[in-house]
Amino acid sequence: MGVQIATTGQLANAQRIAIEQTRYTAEHNAPCLGLIEKMTLSKGEKSVTVPKVGQMTASSLSDGVDMVDSQDIGMTTTSLTTGEVGLKVILTDKLVRQENEDAFRIVGKQMGDAVARKKDRDIIALFSALNGGTDLGSAGRDMELGNLNVLIGFAKANKFPKPLAIVHHPWATFHVSQSILGYAGAGTFGAVAGSGAPAISEFAEMLRDFFEFSISGVPVYQDGNIDADGSDDGIGAIFSRESMVYLESKGFGTEQQRDASLRATELNVTCDYGVFELDDTYGAPVTMQVSAEATS
Repeated sequence: MGVQIATTGQLANAQRIAIEQTRYTAEHNAPCLGLIEKMTLSKGEKSVTVPKVGQMTASSLSDGVDMVDSQDIGMTTTSLTTGEVGLKVILTDKLVRQENEDAFRIVGKQMGDAVARKKDRDIIALFSALNGGTDLGSAGRDMELGNLNVLIGFAKANKFPKPLAIVHHPWATFHVSQSILGYAGAGTFGAVAGSGAPAISEFAEMLRDFFEFSISGVPVYQDGNIDADGSDDGIGAIFSRESMVYLESKGFGTEQQRDASLRATELNVTCDYGVFELDDTYGAPVTMQVSAEATS
């Protein structure tokens, strides 16, 4: 009786399918990633230093009178570095022998969901510290159209650089969408994406599933990775792309390791990244009620 074993070719095929699905899922399941700055560490670099300059003031001049006011650059810098994130998946010989592509896609989706959730939650964790920690919402409050207008007014009054975005839990944005459904539905996404906002249009396809509507030209996105606390409140945010940054040192890397006694091959996936505040004054946390609504 012949013995059937998993070949190198089968393992490579299994890995390819799983990793392709992982990348696809990760790229399309982390909405916040497409709304902030992105930087990359070059080979040999340990960190990146990001400079910021202060605001200057222009003065009126009189003909023939020398300028006496000088402006200070007021430069400050922030040093950013990255950390490794990873997970291990075990592909058994039996699974590989069966060469069931659907099974590998399921594995890849699970891996992608894990990576996307990690990156998205890392960015969401930055929300509460924006605006010096001063929250523009409050516990127990439903998100309504008036709330959104206040948020946008705050952002524009405080000169948040465009493009702007509002991100909150689906149950928070639900209350707004119900009241303005006839005014601004999902069809407005194309107009927002083409309105000269590169951060939105660049990731348009990725963000389309999370876009709900726009108010005064500011898109509102829903993100189910925002957690509810014990009182069913969650912290979202309004922010400029320039408020936060995703820094990547290494994208998805994979390595196989044979475990003979387990009759399986480990598929180790790692990436090296970090997320950081770039400018605390270009965003603000927004606490709103995120309790589930009844279907009847």
